[in-house]
Amino acid sequence: MKSKPVFTAPVASALLGALTLTVLGGLAGCAPAPAPGRAGTDGSRASGMPAPAGSVDLGQWITSFTDRVTQDGHYRVPTPGERRAVADGVRLLLDGDPSGAERKLATVGYGLRTLADRAGGRRYAEIADATKDGEATRGWGRVYVALGGPARWAVQVPHPTADQRTEQLGVGLLRGAPGGVLVLAGAHRAAAATAPRTEGDGTPSDAPADGDAADVAHRADSVFAAVSDALADRRLPAVQVHGFADSSLPDHDVVVSPGKGDAGLPDARRLSAALRREDLRACEVWQRYCGRLEGRTNVEGDYADTVGVPFLHVEHSRRVRADDQLLASAVRALTDVVKRWAAGRT
Repeated sequence: MKSKPVFTAPVASALLGALTLTVLGGLAGCAPAPAPGRAGTDGSRASGMPAPAGSVDLGQWITSFTDRVTQDGHYRVPTPGERRAVADGVRLLLDGDPSGAERKLATVGYGLRTLADRAGGRRYAEIADATKDGEATRGWGRVYVALGGPARWAVQVPHPTADQRTEQLGVGLLRGAPGGVLVLAGAHRAAAATAPRTEGDGTPSDAPADGDAADVAHRADSVFAAVSDALADRRLPAVQVHGFADSSLPDHDVVVSPGKGDAGLPDARRLSAALRREDLRACEVWQRYCGRLEGRTNVEGDYADTVGVPFLHVEHSRRVRADDQLLASAVRALTDVVKRWAAGRT
């Protein structure tokens, strides 16, 4: 059943027209890497697009968003149709069809723009709620896609604010290697949540959702999971970054796990070795018990295991995340792994 657009038809039309004037330049490089035995997409439909919408410091831009993600914020569980619409928008973008992506995203009040990162010089497509009010009341998050080449890997940040500064790990990694896609949650994991709208008539439900509804690492009924699954379907390996309290595992700085499956185990071993080179103490879940930090019940990891795509669940201590130099060390270690993915090696 098709979900009803969030906006009325005139508003949606005006929004789409405004987006068309400012939307993406240079999206021809968004096409996915060809799978073995399948022809790739040349992205030619994206030619002739206008210039990028804005020049920003990507780290500051994303931090200004996550600073608004608070525990007393709100979250609405999306309907299946709404989840599909955002995921389909991402698929169309990666297929080199930004106009089609725009139209699909606009049906659920999302927009598309290009940002040029002043710090790194790269350009990124941003998929985000079209209004701050929508972001504040729905909390479905954002997606950033590196332009200029095929999408080859993903970094997922499911708990911004709750796991403090994990968005900085995500930004650092996105900047560190080409071909990345950053999937960023839009609500605190403990945010008050309401049930989804009724698919048929669009009427908001007054019924509260389950208490963990905004914890997108453990809920499959989220935009975050829908987008992550869509990327896994395209064979993009992923790393999901988390944070833990120092007291939870005082003798370690980072917990490295391949999640439920073992497709990511070779990359987990590489990451652990890279962390040691950075003088960071890694707890390797394939070697010992690392407490309740192993990511075995993570829904994105479960799906990656189902389709046989490498997935890494990586927890970082508060000590690492609070120190700029240690955080940079953690990013360098992660970048060692994703650079292999960017080169098409898994």
